[in-house]
Amino acid sequence: MNKAAYASADDSGAKLALHIERLVAFALANELIEPLDVDASRNALLDLFELTEPAPDVHAEQLPDSPVPLLEPLLDAAAARGLLPDDTSTRRDLFDARIMGLLMPRPSETNRKFRELVQHDGAAAATDWFYQLNIDANYIRMDRIKRNGYWKHATPDGELEITVNLSKPELDPKEIALLKTLPQGNYPKCLLCKENVGYAGRPDHPARQNLRILPLTLQEELWYFQYSPYVYYNEHSIVFCGRHTPMKISPATFARLFDFIEQFPHYFIGSNADLPIVGGSILNHDHFQAGRHVFPMEKAPVNDWHTVVGEPGVAAGIVRWPMSVIRLTSPDRSALLRAAAHILTVWRSYSDPDADILAFSEKGNEHVEHNTITPIARMKDNGEYELDLVLRNNRTSERHPDGIFHPHQELHHIKKENVGLIEVMGLAVLPGRLQMELGQIAGILAGRTAYDPEALAAQDHPLHKHASWIAGLVDNHGTTQSEASAERLIKAAVGDKFYAVLQDAGVYKTDSQGREAFHRFLKAAAVI
Repeated sequence: MNKAAYASADDSGAKLALHIERLVAFALANELIEPLDVDASRNALLDLFELTEPAPDVHAEQLPDSPVPLLEPLLDAAAARGLLPDDTSTRRDLFDARIMGLLMPRPSETNRKFRELVQHDGAAAATDWFYQLNIDANYIRMDRIKRNGYWKHATPDGELEITVNLSKPELDPKEIALLKTLPQGNYPKCLLCKENVGYAGRPDHPARQNLRILPLTLQEELWYFQYSPYVYYNEHSIVFCGRHTPMKISPATFARLFDFIEQFPHYFIGSNADLPIVGGSILNHDHFQAGRHVFPMEKAPVNDWHTVVGEPGVAAGIVRWPMSVIRLTSPDRSALLRAAAHILTVWRSYSDPDADILAFSEKGNEHVEHNTITPIARMKDNGEYELDLVLRNNRTSERHPDGIFHPHQELHHIKKENVGLIEVMGLAVLPGRLQMELGQIAGILAGRTAYDPEALAAQDHPLHKHASWIAGLVDNHGTTQSEASAERLIKAAVGDKFYAVLQDAGVYKTDSQGREAFHRFLKAAAVI
């Protein structure tokens, strides 16, 4: 395109073409595409934005580390040109993925490159490349993840990690109203199905044109590996079954976990439990979570190791942790798997009424199962297998209708949701609403906002759910703290709440009575 023709072009179109050119340059520089892909990628983006001419030759310029600054003007242009039905965060996210999907290697190309890296440079180098690919493709939205609040909190059982999740954008009222009018979608069946790859999305289901997954073989079955778009810890991964099948903790689960860490020894892998209340948010599709992160629970010590009865090559002990964790270690995979399978089998049917543990209850004609396990596997530097088995029970009672071994009601203002795998290991993922609420409470402690108990008692007050907690904080610390001191006090108080959450979720408490009950089970399971 010559300069005269370019000068006569529509200015907004010319600027848009220039933005497209910069994004294509970013994709090439970060190896999302190769030189032979440049023309096709440019033309695909021109077609998407209904342009017929590219920008003229542009001088090389420094590109950002992230695609986000390059995408924002393109999303603005899409809204201005009527390519978005509504200029909402949801619609922009859908179009964002559509743009980046045009600059991605095909799924088979991604898998081929990954396998080549595994073969020549090792699994850690391959996951390094794949993780960066997901960041550069804006599937992992690092700009949002960096906004998450994060701090550590000391407890008698080690440092906990606390994060306030701000990565997922809030829906505005218009989007919420729209979702109520939409018919229920049946494809893909859930967010974990392999059919999500390349899916254009809809207001109630995220777009996945920039998603890439890698096939794995676990226990002679086809599974897939991908990264979570909203990572809660380093290289937060999801490993999911190729079939849409419900979660089920079984001896085969433990074997699959070991298959994974043999292929990726630099990652841990674990599973949410498979029952409501103590399980994760998606129970209808079997999956694990993995990644390269050392969680607080992994650092927690075992006070007394025992040789497992009948398995002399396996050591077992109780982890010093607020939840009820049995740690097994062995260089012998088969022996460890036998020990773990036996513990699971015994726990499934184990009852101890004195400890509030009943394996089953009757609901009408239904036999309801209550005992299950949250397992976490690691490969240690010395080549030994390590498996943590977290005992779970999902019974409810009149006093605790949300769960006996679940955050109790006085903690719900901070954490009411299930205590899943990530939190079991010591990382709290708290709702984004807390960011503003905690700031307002800090303002009360610092005297920036007047403390008004009567106002807080009103049901419609935004801090009403925290009223009794605030009263305790004011009684203990007053309302004349410095801003920095108020923030430290709030963070410590939230950390104490999360520690209490884990204590509630532990089936065996850490007092003498709880320890005795825990040892009764270990003897029943022939662990000691």
